[in-house]
Amino acid sequence: MTYCAIDFGTSNSAVALPGTAVRLANVEGTFATLPTAVFFNVDEGRREFGRAAVQAYIDGYDGRLMRSMKSILGSSLAEQTTDIGDGSAIRFVDVITLFLQHLKQQAETSAQCSLTRTVLGRPVFFVDDDEHADRMAQNQLQAAAHAVGFSEIHFQYEPIAAAFDYESRLQDERLVLVADIGGGTSDFSLVRVGPQRAAKLERKDDVLAHHGVHVAGTDFDKRVELTSIMRELGYQSIAPEGREVPSRVYFDLSTWHLINSVYSPRRFGEFKLIKHLYTDPQHHARLMRVIERRLGHVLMGQAEQAKIAVAAGGDTVIDLEQVEEALRLAFSEQQLIEAGQEEKSRIAQAARETALMAGVSPDQVAAIYFTGGTTGLKFLSDAIAGAFPAAEPVFGDPLASVAKGLGIHAQRLFT
Repeated sequence: MTYCAIDFGTSNSAVALPGTAVRLANVEGTFATLPTAVFFNVDEGRREFGRAAVQAYIDGYDGRLMRSMKSILGSSLAEQTTDIGDGSAIRFVDVITLFLQHLKQQAETSAQCSLTRTVLGRPVFFVDDDEHADRMAQNQLQAAAHAVGFSEIHFQYEPIAAAFDYESRLQDERLVLVADIGGGTSDFSLVRVGPQRAAKLERKDDVLAHHGVHVAGTDFDKRVELTSIMRELGYQSIAPEGREVPSRVYFDLSTWHLINSVYSPRRFGEFKLIKHLYTDPQHHARLMRVIERRLGHVLMGQAEQAKIAVAAGGDTVIDLEQVEEALRLAFSEQQLIEAGQEEKSRIAQAARETALMAGVSPDQVAAIYFTGGTTGLKFLSDAIAGAFPAAEPVFGDPLASVAKGLGIHAQRLFT
């Protein structure tokens, strides 16, 4: 066995290994998923990955945390360099290469052999409405995979991979809409699946339509942060002359891959100079504290955890003690629903458009197979399911279905 399948995700990544049954490699201790995060630890002169990366950042080590690197593929940012905290710089695409290298090494330790061939998952669209940028994104990911030692690389759409995982447990043929709602993209595929079709390597005729939008979990995180945390820092507050204070800093602090741009000396100086725009000086003081203490990633993490907590059922409290003593915010499921209305509508519309593209009426869809971490948002999965009244909602493993499906495809491809 010299092959594997890699689900390189916006929020979490996993590696599937072949065998009697496809299994996921342990890629961080006993965990079969690795948060897609890299921390350049300046204090200790080393790189850390996954949970360890996030924890080192939270523990206060000096350095640079990078998350959601997949989101920069295909953009002008990908080839640009960024400071890693010790005076040196690295290209964003090279950070992806470092992460893939670590992921591969962990998988090889689990497999106890070298891995030289792979199937990589990819979203239906890395970049919406831009074929050139989409091709560039795949080429950048392929180059990174070559750089870490994969000599043979194939790609498979992530929702198609999820369909393979669903198909492996079916006894009859079905027309299924796969809804893969991850951290960075919401992807849909309308696929004919069943035990008679599973043996075929070429499944092109079974795929009726692909569609997707670059809206998903991190966009809900951003909405949570803007509508709760950032308001305590002055977002959408009104300056003395009646205009809203500049909003760009709040959007940057609420976007994973832009957070570090706020900490540059030039921007820090600019923020100090706009104190007079704040009717409530406490708002500006909190904003400056967040920037001085480099709390951007911590606040994003708290927004994400608040989303997860209310999605699991019940209200929660966001603790902003690091910003200001005794500063806490109540956050409810209703607030999450209201904050995410636009994203919910765009994602549900993409699901409906997938059926239209296939020339299939909604009542012909027998099942909706939900996978990806963001399908835990009930108001979102309900909105998608509501468009297909005859379809049975089926929930796969939110973090493993795509990786396992990619592994099934790799097993068929390489054996």
